[in-house]
Amino acid sequence: MTKGEATRALILERSAPIFNTKGIAGTALSDIMEATGLSKGALYIYFENKEILANAVVDYSMELLGKKVAEALNMQKTAKGKLFAFIRVFDDPMDPPVAGGCPMMNFGTEADEQSLVIKEKVNQVVNISQQLIADLIKQGIKDGEFNPDWDHQEFATVMFAMIEGGIMICRANGNNDKMKLISANLKKTITAQLL
Repeated sequence: MTKGEATRALILERSAPIFNTKGIAGTALSDIMEATGLSKGALYIYFENKEILANAVVDYSMELLGKKVAEALNMQKTAKGKLFAFIRVFDDPMDPPVAGGCPMMNFGTEADEQSLVIKEKVNQVVNISQQLIADLIKQGIKDGEFNPDWDHQEFATVMFAMIEGGIMICRANGNNDKMKLISANLKKTITAQLL
């Protein structure tokens, strides 16, 4: 990695939690300057403006979340294990896998009115996440692990919505109580589909 690539990576690494916590509109360039120790001019060498930096931060945050999910899933061999692992990645909203909270929720909510580019980036990750869940169920059906009549697309949508909704409720309440209930319910539903 060149010095320039290292500096760009440092900016993204240190900026991502700030954007994810304060939001794009709420993050000031001075926040980024303080976190990175770089001047405004130095920041602009790597990112032309705040909008370009925000877009890169969204990509970085989504990639980081994707890696955490992939790592958790790769530790499992069965479809059930992988579905449970997916749930576990998100089951502690007070200590999220990505600093600042779930970037799909945080950036998605804000981008709805702010940026069509970021809204589309979030939408793609939401669709990929739901498809991942559906594909795990399909694989489990193919492997004879799950009931062949299980509607994988429907459950993928419900599971994803319950997890994201649970994150929002827990963050608002300041505790993980509701997510424990949601996780247990999802696991019970998955287990009920086992052959």
